[in-house]
Amino acid sequence: MSKTHDLSPSDSLVHDPQGGMDRLREIMRRLRDPQNGCPWDIEQTFATIAPYTIEEAYEVADAIEREAWDELKGELGDLLFQSVFHAQMAEEAGLFTFDDVADTMSDKMVARHPHVFGDESRDKSAQQQTRDWETIKAAERAGKAQQGVLDGVAIGLPALLRAMKLQKRAARVGFDWPDIGPVLDKITEEAHELAEARDTLGPDEVREELGDLLFVVANLARHLDVDPEEALRNANAKFERRFQGIERRLANQGRSPDHATLNEMDALWDAEKAVEKSVKRGE
Repeated sequence: MSKTHDLSPSDSLVHDPQGGMDRLREIMRRLRDPQNGCPWDIEQTFATIAPYTIEEAYEVADAIEREAWDELKGELGDLLFQSVFHAQMAEEAGLFTFDDVADTMSDKMVARHPHVFGDESRDKSAQQQTRDWETIKAAERAGKAQQGVLDGVAIGLPALLRAMKLQKRAARVGFDWPDIGPVLDKITEEAHELAEARDTLGPDEVREELGDLLFVVANLARHLDVDPEEALRNANAKFERRFQGIERRLANQGRSPDHATLNEMDALWDAEKAVEKSVKRGE
């Protein structure tokens, strides 16, 4: 008799290449089994898994940013596995199940899209839909006894993104600059205060002033309708690309960055920058 026929229904599902969500959930259940599961998976908690969840979300964003469509399926799978992991731990603790998670999201989407699933008209702009969405979310927060304007902005968000969300909430009740002019002035003010703290104060004050400067930069991004996380990712990619260009140019000379002067690397940086600009102009 073949090994396939000796498999239990659970084993058959685990090894079914087309088992879909049922297969993934069974694998997770088996990994967490107290007697026969993986020791590492068994030891994990919501708190220890949360950093991996954030990391996987960033890896999804990275694949999209690079248009690495062949990688995106795997990255989405990694992120889905994080949801399954959290749901399995919740089920073990008697909190909720994976189906509860899916049903909660389905209920939320139906409630927030009455123009699709209800009797409201679809004849509205994207801007109007955004306003309607915020109105619905505000009602949901009220139902959760979140009365403060800033209640419910997740603490675990990336700092720049959370800064923007806090500022958007405050802007809804009129606590906002009318245009970017005062924001730019505030950036100059905060930069001066940071320089003063560096020269006359301690590390705690320097950290505080730097935080103030970054917070105002996030505000500027909001006024310009620019995602600061995306802008910084692009800046990171540009720096990486240009520095790798320096390394290539030095390698052609049989050298490496640690054997070049700052002036030499600055000159090579400017050369890489000039090449990029010429490519953008189509020269």
